[in-house]
Amino acid sequence: MEKLLKRKIDAFLTNWKANPNRKPLIVKGARQIGKTRSIEWFARQNYKSVVQINFVEQPKYKHIFEEGFEVDKILKNISLLEPGFAFIPRHTIFFFDELQACPNCATALKFFKIDGRYDVICSGSLMGINYREIESNSVGYKEDYEMRSMDFEEFLWAKGYSEDFVESLYHHMQEAIPFSPLQLDVLFGLFRDYVTIGGMPEVVNTYIKNGNFSGTLAIQRQLLADYEEDITKYVEGLDKAKVKAIYNHISTFLAKENKRFQITKIARNARNRDYIGCVEWLADAGIINICYCMNYPELPLKGNYDPKLYKIYFKDTGLLIASLDEEAQEDLRANKNLGTYKGAIYENIIGDMLAKQGYSLFYYRSEKPPLEMDFFLRDAASLIPVEVKATDGATASLNNLLKDNRYPDIRYGIKLGYKNIGFNGKFYTFPYFLTFLLKRFIADRNRPTGTPQTAWGE
Repeated sequence: MEKLLKRKIDAFLTNWKANPNRKPLIVKGARQIGKTRSIEWFARQNYKSVVQINFVEQPKYKHIFEEGFEVDKILKNISLLEPGFAFIPRHTIFFFDELQACPNCATALKFFKIDGRYDVICSGSLMGINYREIESNSVGYKEDYEMRSMDFEEFLWAKGYSEDFVESLYHHMQEAIPFSPLQLDVLFGLFRDYVTIGGMPEVVNTYIKNGNFSGTLAIQRQLLADYEEDITKYVEGLDKAKVKAIYNHISTFLAKENKRFQITKIARNARNRDYIGCVEWLADAGIINICYCMNYPELPLKGNYDPKLYKIYFKDTGLLIASLDEEAQEDLRANKNLGTYKGAIYENIIGDMLAKQGYSLFYYRSEKPPLEMDFFLRDAASLIPVEVKATDGATASLNNLLKDNRYPDIRYGIKLGYKNIGFNGKFYTFPYFLTFLLKRFIADRNRPTGTPQTAWGE
């Protein structure tokens, strides 16, 4: 079995197996982000016997729990359906795929943990309301891991760059060492490719195999169609047409100067109360990131926002590009002006890169005084405004937040753009492509640092 792409879940699974007190694991995430492939590879590399069951493709296995959840009864029923499976204590892993189609399986995890003879990994799509039922089962007897589409570091690995290379990027960032013109040109080229194709594994793999963008747009558009079909299949208790309407208008919201979600952009005389739950369903399904408007630029972040004011972004910027017109992909690759969409594209990718580091997303916008900031992060003691610049325009809002004593929680800021590394005493300037290292940078900012060897030969 060929392992196509190195993923961060690979190291997580290795560490999970090394833990003598490991619990059954549930790997969840949006569809088609590589869950099944990664788990299959890990299982076949680490166990003598792999019992793999897919509850969507093999619905007959849903009945293996009908006699109860005692492990030996489950094994007996599996053997009735497939006598070829081998159950070797301490050397067998059960891989239950499409868990959301069989909530009873989640209940069984408690009994597998108590029994202790076999390892269990489940994979589940975030699509469908059954996941809420699954979450409540076997509490305390399972571990959850949320997998996302490939981040920029995984994309660099796919392109052949090493972990030492990533460390060299971080050294530049941590020590505020500017890149050379050649380094910037190469790295921005890689980043534009990542923005254009996104992080869906099939798209990335096609791009790597072909050495160009041939065939990637067709795959992306099929993914968009598949997600729309899934809305029809899985949405329950909500108006499917309304969920689809929001899904199909994401790029419309982002094209506006004020990118805030407004229901009137979908339909004339539409009312928010008629769309309650629709945006949340898309977020729960792993399709969108939600960025909430803060009430005021101060700590804490959570609890200090208006749940009725928000922006929505595609979780995969490649799918945003694919949702635009035919020329958009080529324009971005050539770094041409995309008009109103240029700012939206870079906001979308930065939002996703932050979300993939575990950040919740928040922004701020006020008319009096006029002030707008794309994102806010935090460290232990301060609020950190993050400005995303699609052009070389002024940074008035960032400067105002930093100099105004009405915002005492803000001690420094971050500006992201087509710029080199810099620090002016008030805010850091970083090129877009370093965003995936921001959480590590913020955590390490006040710690003593060493000087790791760099891959650039410095």
